[in-house]
Amino acid sequence: MLNVGVLGAGHLGKIHLKLLQESKKFNLKGFFDPSRAHAEKVHEEFGYPIFNSIDDLIEAVDVIDIVTPTVNHFECAQKAILNGKHIFIEKPITTTVSEAEELRDLVKQQGVRGQVGHVERFNPAFTAVKDKIDNPMFIETHRLAEFNPRGTDVPVVLDLMIHDIDIILSVVDSPVKAVHASGVAVISDTPDIANARLEFDNGCVANLTASRISLKNMRKSRFFQKDAYISVDFLEKKSEVVKMKDVPENPDEFAMILQNAEGVKKQIYFENPNIENNNAILDELETFADAIHQDATPIVSLHQGTEALRIAQRIIDNF
Repeated sequence: MLNVGVLGAGHLGKIHLKLLQESKKFNLKGFFDPSRAHAEKVHEEFGYPIFNSIDDLIEAVDVIDIVTPTVNHFECAQKAILNGKHIFIEKPITTTVSEAEELRDLVKQQGVRGQVGHVERFNPAFTAVKDKIDNPMFIETHRLAEFNPRGTDVPVVLDLMIHDIDIILSVVDSPVKAVHASGVAVISDTPDIANARLEFDNGCVANLTASRISLKNMRKSRFFQKDAYISVDFLEKKSEVVKMKDVPENPDEFAMILQNAEGVKKQIYFENPNIENNNAILDELETFADAIHQDATPIVSLHQGTEALRIAQRIIDNF
């Protein structure tokens, strides 16, 4: 088992603490939070050991789980890596691309592993269909949330849209050649609603919408590719695959058949993949443990986290 410590005991930090304590792949040594009063409250409620400083926690563990505000990510991660510790770091990886690049290079120099908490990669609705997404040429995503003051210290692109940016970059094997975007600040000092259009070298186009001032929650993505349409509902954990194939010689009388202007006929088939329920946060943490033991590249590497941040920053710069 890997000895692990958590930096930050806020809303998400407490979830990580609970899951790490339950995990059979980690031995939770404790946590550090800069607010002593809050740390003692968490300790009294759950019993997790408190460390007096970041340095003390780093010294006691193999892995540091960074669940602090984004502004503190770089400093915490840098210190942990330079002390030879593996790091799990929540998204977005850092506040700037240059900081992310430095961490990405630093883990290689120090011979440790790093993973970024892009948790939607582990959503069962996505994992059920990701192998069916093959060279998509148009992608549309909507990530809408009811207003919550938590997270409004950063633009909605870094708070919400970056999830979809990471998913898109994981399935489109081509560089982004152009970014068009618009964003509006409604309640916060930074944009609360944003739309972005990404154009890739291979011709793929992705249209992303994110809002944190909606009246309902929605997290849906649609992938269009040759002879197939795939939809993923990250919130409801449902997915659907619609395929078009050549019409057989003797189609079923109830078959759904389309014919284009050239007379080519296609039959439509619907698939509803089996969705296996999971805890995505636990999965991302435990697959990181596997990557460390196997000396393998984590599922969401620091390089991938850096590239997601790079595109997010290009979107913000286009507002």
